Amino acid sequence: MHYEKNNLLSVNQRIIQICLFLLAAISLFGGALQMYLGQPETSPRLDNIHRFMAGVYFSMGPLAIWAAISIRKHNHLIFFLAFSVSMAGIGRLISMSVVGLPSNIFLIYLIPELFLPFIMIGSQICLNRKLRSENE
Repeated sequence: MHYEKNNLLSVNQRIIQICLFLLAAISLFGGALQMYLGQPETSPRLDNIHRFMAGVYFSMGPLAIWAAISIRKHNHLIFFLAFSVSMAGIGRLISMSVVGLPSNIFLIYLIPELFLPFIMIGSQICLNRKLRSENE
């Protein structure tokens, strides 16, 4: 458990929490929008896959909110969430390199997908080291 003696969040926990709330907002907004828009200019198969992935994207939002609210209880989950976000960003980069940039707005989505995972992982590693040194 990651409980602080004075019951306040550490700086690292607060940083991770902010990243998770940002991730939640992006996932909920982006997932809902893509679920609504779909991919109407293509085949039914691709629209189906697009809306399925939008559902997966949307579902990351409540998970991130829950993890942020209960941040003291998590360690490995933070790494898994960061990995998922980073893989989404890598998928977006591959798409941009293969078929091009759909519009500049997608760069705004890409930036947090590439940077939030590293901030979360770095903060969690620092927190783990601090907790380990306190327990020795």
